[in-house]
Amino acid sequence: MMKVKRQGKIAEIIRRYEIETQEELVRKLQEQGFSVTQATISRDIREMHLSKVSTGNGKICYVLPESQTEGSAEKYGRILKEGFVSCNSAGNLVVIRTSPGIAMAVATAIDDLSWDEVMGCIAGDDTIFCAVHNEEEARQVKERISKIAGLQ
Repeated sequence: MMKVKRQGKIAEIIRRYEIETQEELVRKLQEQGFSVTQATISRDIREMHLSKVSTGNGKICYVLPESQTEGSAEKYGRILKEGFVSCNSAGNLVVIRTSPGIAMAVATAIDDLSWDEVMGCIAGDDTIFCAVHNEEEARQVKERISKIAGLQ
């Protein structure tokens, strides 16, 4: 019961404030009377499928999954446009460069688009390896991502 209440409060805080770190989220929850640790918040973030996106004012903040916020097409387009730096293919891999700290959000957006060609993505801080079935599909995915990001 406490977990449900806490996660509901997290969603409310994320909607209301631009939260950049887990520590900020812990402070906001403590201000609301919740006794939480960073480890608890880390688990909640995973369970709630929160991601981070650029807000356009230089901040990278937590956001709720698209089912709890805006439509997926708009969300993914915004994430790709704001985080995208470059895209190249090598064999059956598409290598995507992003702004620092936002690769995970971009990878999640690509995975959630459920393109048949994409087998999965692995993200670091500013680089994503996107595995596809073959070189032709790598070229197609590269073009699709570039188009969504507004480069074509």
